Amino acid sequence: MPHSNLFPSAAPEHLLNRELSILGFQRRVLAQAADPRVPLLERLRYLCIVSSNLDEFFEIRMAGLKEQIKQGALLGNAAPAQRLYQQISQKIHSLVAEQYALLNDEILPALAAEGIVFLRRSLWTDAQREWVRQYFESEILPVITPVGLDPAHPFPRLLNKSLNFAVELEGKDAFGRNCKAAIVQAPRALPRVILLPAALTGVENGFVFLSSVLHAHVGELFEGMHVLGCYQFRVTRNSDLFVDEEEVKDLRKTLQGELHQRNFGGAVRLEVADTCTEQMRDFLLQQFDLDPEECYRVPGIVNMVRLMQVPDGVNRPDLKFPAFQPTVPKALAKRDELFATIRRQDLLLHHPFQSFAPVIDLLRAAADDPQVVAIRMTVYRTGTDSVLMENLLRAARKGKEVNVVVELMARFDEEANINWAARLEEAGAHVVYGVFGYKTHAKMLLIVRREEDANGRTGLRSYAHLGTGNYHPRTTRFYTDFGLLTANPAICDDVHQVFKQLTGLGQADTLKHIWQAPFSLQSGVIKAIQAEAEAARAGRKGHIVAKMNALLEPQTIQALYEASQAGVHIELIVRSACALRPGIPGLSENIRVRSIVGRFLEHSRVFYFHADGEEHVYLSSADWMDRNFFRRIEACFPILDPKLKRRVIREGLKPYLADNAQAWEMDGNGEYRRRSTRGLRRNAQESLLQDLGEPV
Repeated sequence: MPHSNLFPSAAPEHLLNRELSILGFQRRVLAQAADPRVPLLERLRYLCIVSSNLDEFFEIRMAGLKEQIKQGALLGNAAPAQRLYQQISQKIHSLVAEQYALLNDEILPALAAEGIVFLRRSLWTDAQREWVRQYFESEILPVITPVGLDPAHPFPRLLNKSLNFAVELEGKDAFGRNCKAAIVQAPRALPRVILLPAALTGVENGFVFLSSVLHAHVGELFEGMHVLGCYQFRVTRNSDLFVDEEEVKDLRKTLQGELHQRNFGGAVRLEVADTCTEQMRDFLLQQFDLDPEECYRVPGIVNMVRLMQVPDGVNRPDLKFPAFQPTVPKALAKRDELFATIRRQDLLLHHPFQSFAPVIDLLRAAADDPQVVAIRMTVYRTGTDSVLMENLLRAARKGKEVNVVVELMARFDEEANINWAARLEEAGAHVVYGVFGYKTHAKMLLIVRREEDANGRTGLRSYAHLGTGNYHPRTTRFYTDFGLLTANPAICDDVHQVFKQLTGLGQADTLKHIWQAPFSLQSGVIKAIQAEAEAARAGRKGHIVAKMNALLEPQTIQALYEASQAGVHIELIVRSACALRPGIPGLSENIRVRSIVGRFLEHSRVFYFHADGEEHVYLSSADWMDRNFFRRIEACFPILDPKLKRRVIREGLKPYLADNAQAWEMDGNGEYRRRSTRGLRRNAQESLLQDLGEPV
């Protein structure tokens, strides 16, 4: 569906660049790693998160920019994209330098002081060296394959983001070949960080890097030859999948064929150890067809993401965030029959402060309840090991009508979703893949149950769960999200209509309450913004508060600018990319933008409109982005219960507007300044943990 022409778009000069805004978010995450008030192992985790985020940034955003430059070169207008690429590249080089300086100069020494030591190869004792030798011979040597480079052995195809070693050699091998270089690929099954026995290190947590082990014994892979140098490196590749709508007959089969090729897309970044010689660096750049500025020399391991196993595996609660136990709403604590509880009242779940277990329990009850006749569910990201999917499988095996809309194009979750789709079909479920060209991103569960009413008449009643986040039990412990459990007939009927669109054919019905992308979500949002502007022009109060992950869509931004000019007070809580320029006189002086970066990933989408005192509150699976409005199937649903509406405002908005501990405020140029903690310290996530969670 093309962009709507009903609304004007913001002028290009009034919009900030998306890629630069995303990098600004990475800097805010890096600031968490630099903050001495953050527990030490969590600081290391934040460093790993920055690396993981940058990996995806290169795989998708930088890869896309390179394609734009390539296409622009054919049309003679590559310069703008080329300038942006160079600007972004400079910022990333600076960011990576700061990241490694923080790791080497602060975090690793601080960890060592706490008995979490990464043993340098040059300082190994004889006993440690012997243990490492035995480990190499028993665990590494049998699974590693060195590849000498000569006319019979061309440069190997290397997997995306895999750890590799470029080895410089001299001498002749057993066949008399004068080989000067070789590539050693580290199997992905090998741990990148290896724990040594405490008796050898004198500390509970003494580690060596896999790269150190290989460096120490690389000579054993090239018997009789002299190793001049060994340098770890990693290449990042374009990982975006392209599927031609006109060519596809079976989306699942097509994707299965494409997924393997993702690991061998065009190179976009080379990372090498800073000890690598210029000659070897240039050789690698030539192999991957990269320019020198696309090489990142790093003083340490080339894949910091793999350090994530340290905070995950080290048992030092004193160096991590305090553990907590998510709670459940009081209405569910009575242990009444779950369907009866939802019939009596809508229930709101606020994750991770409140447990995701009621959603799992609802699906489990539906699978086992003989009165349940049908279950419908959307699956975007659910993980490779999902209790939710197991319950769907059980329901299908019991003969219930199970319809599952599986989004096969959920980036980096395609393989898991393909596998779940196959298992569900084998169990007898009806599996569809939504609408080609539109990702199904809405989070919806609908359960249809045969029940008796108060007069003894038998009929069908529906129950729904709608959420802002994925049906992924693990991420509900780390992402902030809202979920609504309801038996409201009008809401459930809207959900039923959306499922009917996804699984069948026909025109879209007008929904009673839900704003649905790609049909009514953008227009619903803009009309609500315009209503606030009209109220302000008439001398009444106009107030908008919106919390989301990203704000990029130009027509929505223009509506916000016009509302600001009309006198509407607009408060935006945007975690990551934001193209709107706040605080510009005559344009947006009534708009402020803040970003919260804390212990949990802020993921909930909450939209508040004053509406002449009626206070309309919506929760949504969608950010205010082009892709969410026009290229995805999304659900934005109102909170109708007055008590729950007050809860969403009290928990989902007010603490974040008052936060002066984890909040960053944005200026009109897209730069962020951390709020200074003056007076009473207010941390939104900590206060919600105190109010809703339970300490362990």
